[in-house]
Amino acid sequence: MSFIPLVPLGRPLEASVAKAAAASIAHIESLQEALFAARREHAMGWGQRYIDRVHAKGKLTARERITLLADEGSALFEVGSLVNLGERFGEDLRSPGAGVVTAFAQVEGRWVMVIANDNTVASGAWWPRSPEKIQRAQQMALKLRLPVVYLVDCSGLFLPEQSRTFAGARGAGHIFKMNSVLSAAGVPQLAGVFGDCIAGGGYMPIISDRVYMTEQAYMVIAGAALIKGAKSEQVTSLDIGGPEVHVHRSACADARVPDDRTLLQWLRRDLARLPSPAGDFYRADAAPLPPLYASAELKAILPGDHREAYEVEEVIARLCDQSLFWEVMPECGEELCCGIGRVGGLYAAFIANRQGLFVNPDAPAERRPGGILYRGGIAKMSAFRRACRDDGIPLFWLQDVSGFDIGLRAEEEGLLAYGSSLIYGNSVDAGLDFSLLLRKASGAGYYAMAGLPYDPVVQLATSLTRLSVMEGRTLAIATYRSRLDEEFRIASKDPAERAELEAKMAEVEARIEADMDPLLAASRMDVDEVIALEEMRAWVVALTEMSYQNPAARRSKNPRIWSLHDLAELVSAPRSLSF
Repeated sequence: MSFIPLVPLGRPLEASVAKAAAASIAHIESLQEALFAARREHAMGWGQRYIDRVHAKGKLTARERITLLADEGSALFEVGSLVNLGERFGEDLRSPGAGVVTAFAQVEGRWVMVIANDNTVASGAWWPRSPEKIQRAQQMALKLRLPVVYLVDCSGLFLPEQSRTFAGARGAGHIFKMNSVLSAAGVPQLAGVFGDCIAGGGYMPIISDRVYMTEQAYMVIAGAALIKGAKSEQVTSLDIGGPEVHVHRSACADARVPDDRTLLQWLRRDLARLPSPAGDFYRADAAPLPPLYASAELKAILPGDHREAYEVEEVIARLCDQSLFWEVMPECGEELCCGIGRVGGLYAAFIANRQGLFVNPDAPAERRPGGILYRGGIAKMSAFRRACRDDGIPLFWLQDVSGFDIGLRAEEEGLLAYGSSLIYGNSVDAGLDFSLLLRKASGAGYYAMAGLPYDPVVQLATSLTRLSVMEGRTLAIATYRSRLDEEFRIASKDPAERAELEAKMAEVEARIEADMDPLLAASRMDVDEVIALEEMRAWVVALTEMSYQNPAARRSKNPRIWSLHDLAELVSAPRSLSF
């Protein structure tokens, strides 16, 4: 029972394949360059002039603080980096990343969630989507039980847009509820206050287990300008809420330090006092090993044209250690691949859509397309997901799904009920799900495979991702169906009417295609981050390590008693004949 039958998966990328995929690779690289350009734009905040202003005050920018906080040479995994991309507020103002940086970082060997106000963007003010982005990061930390570090330098709400950030169910006040929920769950929270900390910005650090202030920092319910207007008192914000007040009188902060760098060292010292990460315990003698095939080859494997098929096993082979994998229940639901591999030396589970044509088990002479959910595959996903929950294995959903099967047979087979069972399990069973949208994420299939409405810890997209109910052309046909014939051609014989309808359908198709841009999805927080294909392996390794960091936070059964063994045996056991 302790033996996990990992077997080699994938094959070397042949030069002929790469050559044939050259046009697709060029297309993918152009899409990824747009991604990298958007990242560079947001990383600069409001630009060099505002970075220089921060430095002139003897302070560091948010990103400089995160770099110094993190272990030297370690990678940062930023989430929400593209929020508010391309949007304008107030008098044509930008809010790159919604004025806040949220990132997974390693500090003293431990994964933490860092939430830092971008002090180059309106002094770290909260813009539309800033509260939601902060709360999303807090939710990730809660599910993974990762310590949260707040690097606070916040001038409060961006008041011209207060109606979009103040009152709603996920408005700014919900941040403080999440502070409380994290505290109640025993998740460590540490806060460094570096400068402005007004109104909501002042409330955010208080529930943290440690609160440190620099000599330039202050925390106030209302700033000096408001007090002057309301009470005609001539004071400075440092006078009413600086470290002299909150460290030595109110005790709202624990200590004062001279500058940014010192405060970051104090935060590192506190994080070093936490229990050691449990990853090495769960790895035992299995050292982290790279895949046999490079992640960069994914650009040659995943076609840029969503109508082209590929072998998803080649994707998994470039994610798992040594490209070794155990596929569970391969006999049923061939259009889906479910199995286990090691990632960074730790076990992780994968559910992935297969593309191409597959035998219909109810009519062996028929072939049906992959990327669609049928009864057997849905049942397989449900059973596999339950076993992963029971065994404490983090689960990655590799989506390239067009939706559920449709038609009379699908309704007779009860796909609505099978799909509802899967959705029910994804909704109520506690587990660690991570969604990776490879290409298509369409219709109810997106929901069923742990899409964002079902609270995966993190949802990642690629530059090829198309997140929608249906494709643009299909939606245009559905919109104007009453004016089309049985072959979905324009029924009118009037040339002018035909031309008008063709133009309207083309406009609908173009608008829907533009709406499916993954950068737009990231801007409005429909995905947590867009990643380059060659970054996928690093993300999967990091998220798997986070899943195993805290041994007391969730069950991680040893492989001898995995429910997956029972499931595999029941499915593959030979049936005896009875007469």
